[in-house]
Amino acid sequence: MKKLKTKPAQTRAVLRKIPFDSLLGMELHKVHSDGITLRCQVRKKLLNKAGALHGGVAASLADAAVGVAIHHRFGGKRPISTVELKVNYFRPVTAGAVFARARLLRIGSTLCVGRVDLTDEQDHVIGVALVTYIFLDARGGNSNGAGSDG
Repeated sequence: MKKLKTKPAQTRAVLRKIPFDSLLGMELHKVHSDGITLRCQVRKKLLNKAGALHGGVAASLADAAVGVAIHHRFGGKRPISTVELKVNYFRPVTAGAVFARARLLRIGSTLCVGRVDLTDEQDHVIGVALVTYIFLDARGGNSNGAGSDG
């Protein structure tokens, strides 16, 4: 399928339309030729009982980063949904911001696999994720956008 990349403003709007992403405070930080970077400010409400960013926030950030990268790449024309997510956590974050740099590694006719490097404000790698999305319009599937993630 032809690349139909969206403009950064359109890509930012995707995050605002997803209530959960807005709740976590995700925002588009940068658009790259091979993906995007999201940013999430660490806040007290996002910390675990040990005072570090909850792992679910980092996982959600990674998931959304790949979803937004796909949305950006295809101009929002392909409905998608997450089918697999794996995160390795390396170090805790207690303050500042977390960045999720998504790269689309493999775009097939049905599935897309993305890698996400999670970093803190000092550019320390705090984790890495692999995220797989399915194109819901592949092989005669749902093409109305219902069930879209990210």
